[in-house]
Amino acid sequence: MEIINQTNRTMLFEEINPEKLDLLTLVGDVKGIDSLSDEKIKEINEKLLVKSFDEFLDKFSPTVYSFYNAANQKVMYTLKKPEGIQDDCISEIAIDQNNDFLKMLFTLIDTKRSQGITNVDFKFENLLDMISPKKVMDDIRQVRKEIHYLYDEYDKLDEGDPKKLDTGDKLNILFEVASKNYNNVMAMLPLAIEDIKTRLLLGNSQEDGETEKLQIGTLTIGEAGELKIIEAPQTTGTDVMLLEENSQYGLSTVFEEDYQAITDSPSAYVKDLVVRTFAPLPAIKTDFNIETEVQNYNTYLEFYKDAKDEFVKTVKPLVEKLLGVKMYFDQYTTKNRGMQPSLLITNTKLDMLVKSNNIPRLSAYLNTVNGKNDFTDTIWYGIVPGIELEETGRTKVSRARFKGNEKTAKQEGNTMESLSMLLDTVKEHKVQVFFNFMAEVETTFNGIATTGIDRLIDKCAVLTRKDYSEFAIPCLPNFTIIPKDKSGVIIDTRMHATENGAQLSKEKEDILKLWIEGVYVGASYVAAGIVSAYQCPEYLKEASFRQVQRNYPGVRFDIEAGDHALRAVTTMAKEISGFTNNIKDAINSRSFGFVFSSENAQLQDKDIKRITVYKARSLAMDDNGFDSIYKTQVSTYIERILRFQSGDFKHDNIVKFFSNNPNSQKSKWLNDKGYVNSIIQEGDDIGYVIDEKTSLCQIDLVFNGNVKNLEVTITKGTSAVKA
Repeated sequence: MEIINQTNRTMLFEEINPEKLDLLTLVGDVKGIDSLSDEKIKEINEKLLVKSFDEFLDKFSPTVYSFYNAANQKVMYTLKKPEGIQDDCISEIAIDQNNDFLKMLFTLIDTKRSQGITNVDFKFENLLDMISPKKVMDDIRQVRKEIHYLYDEYDKLDEGDPKKLDTGDKLNILFEVASKNYNNVMAMLPLAIEDIKTRLLLGNSQEDGETEKLQIGTLTIGEAGELKIIEAPQTTGTDVMLLEENSQYGLSTVFEEDYQAITDSPSAYVKDLVVRTFAPLPAIKTDFNIETEVQNYNTYLEFYKDAKDEFVKTVKPLVEKLLGVKMYFDQYTTKNRGMQPSLLITNTKLDMLVKSNNIPRLSAYLNTVNGKNDFTDTIWYGIVPGIELEETGRTKVSRARFKGNEKTAKQEGNTMESLSMLLDTVKEHKVQVFFNFMAEVETTFNGIATTGIDRLIDKCAVLTRKDYSEFAIPCLPNFTIIPKDKSGVIIDTRMHATENGAQLSKEKEDILKLWIEGVYVGASYVAAGIVSAYQCPEYLKEASFRQVQRNYPGVRFDIEAGDHALRAVTTMAKEISGFTNNIKDAINSRSFGFVFSSENAQLQDKDIKRITVYKARSLAMDDNGFDSIYKTQVSTYIERILRFQSGDFKHDNIVKFFSNNPNSQKSKWLNDKGYVNSIIQEGDDIGYVIDEKTSLCQIDLVFNGNVKNLEVTITKGTSAVKA
């Protein structure tokens, strides 16, 4: 660990925000250049390297752009900033921790993890309504409560009191959250919907959901002792003047002034809506046209539902990437931070990166960080999600008798050709690439449990028996966050005007519902995340492994051995009851891929309710099928340690490295065999042969009887020493 202090930096080959800088732009022209300067690497790290999900959101600011089409009266969304439209007609929607869609998905993942139940039993509908106007309003009420509490505190304190100034800072932050919506009509719609609903249904009776005419009154006893409710006197202008002393009134004034100051085109209706929402006062007059309000309510509701539908369809591919990044970092669950995983995001599409004129830029970067004896910025892993998987043959329908799936443009993914180009480039720099096929129903646990993995094995055949095969790691199944058939969200119900007021419709067709069409996360994010996590000795220690050597990374940790997979579990909740024996036999017969398991299992009489790793194999083949991924990393690790300690493979230093001297590196590794992360473990060995004629050193790494060869070129100009 003193020489190589990290073995888990990962490169994500994905575009997150096209408006931000990317690797190709930052590297620039490399004609005649073998490597980049230290300043350039520092700049790339500042722009593209992240060590947590929060830092990722901060650096890349994932954004959806919206604008309105007056021709069809619709709101349009796009992930790229539209060109040819003036800036003041474009709204930017930040996809961050405060976004209701993302917040709902995080809550769903955490809840499912805590319950540990499969998809078929999980009540998705109980959480999906978090993006309905009612739930959005609940969040706003929480902000409102905090604002009122702090404003009361602020109002009581003397001017200049340091505590008052601190409270003012907190209030400014909360007002900033509230005011972000002033100019965003779409963000104000849930407020308007709930505001109308509250006012119209205030007299709603429990039995039939119909409102009666409402007059606020007071309970009194008459002259003859009779009990009756009489209409309460309306608030007068004098009363309002008295309210000025009240902090509630002061707060409403602050919101009114804030709205007027910030808003580009103030609207009296929206101003009153903001004040009613964040600082409601006793109504001075409650008269309003019920039919107009009902019509507004239904119009707002329809528009909100259609807009939310379009928004979800547009943002879903981006959100699935964000969830993938979060799942990568979530796998590192240690309290005592050690070798913390880090992610370098290329922020460009893979097909762009592997174009013939761009490959030299990628090579120059990797040559700089992976081709030196300074391993601080070395890239060990890569993530390539969303490899396209062509559809299986379906019968063509000449006439649609029933309503079926609409023909929509299939989400664009990465091609096998682009992946093979990438692998051919990164093999020289020893980067192990985790990849997964497009995350959709067919590639989930449920899909693979039904159709098997033969189709995926066949698709990967073009990547086998190549020089780069050991660096290609197919990951499966993909993870289901929301199943397609359980992704319905009830927005609300239309309203009707009645003789006495208003009533929510009871007709089924008046329930407004949108379908998210499922949310899925690529398996490569979780696979790279768990492998990056167990590189850290602290992680292994906290995963209940007793014998952990803190001086070694987890390069030789075999997650398939013993009960390792039941200790180093993912953070993902179980999805299905397990694969059939036929599916498991198919996986075991070839030992194909980095495969996750959703099986029933126990460790020390405790049920394992998380998804675990079943296989961890690359596309390199041996006599028994596909090879374990740790063998490639151990080989890379030993080569880098040898290069460092031998001064770039000097003959006599190589001999010293492998000698039986107690202080040689080989002797130290052999003496430390008893740990779960020992570089050389029981049943392993390491040897070498030097060919003086060719100046090649052949290193034999033995893993449980299986030999892996590593070849290095000896640096000439040193005196020959007999091995």
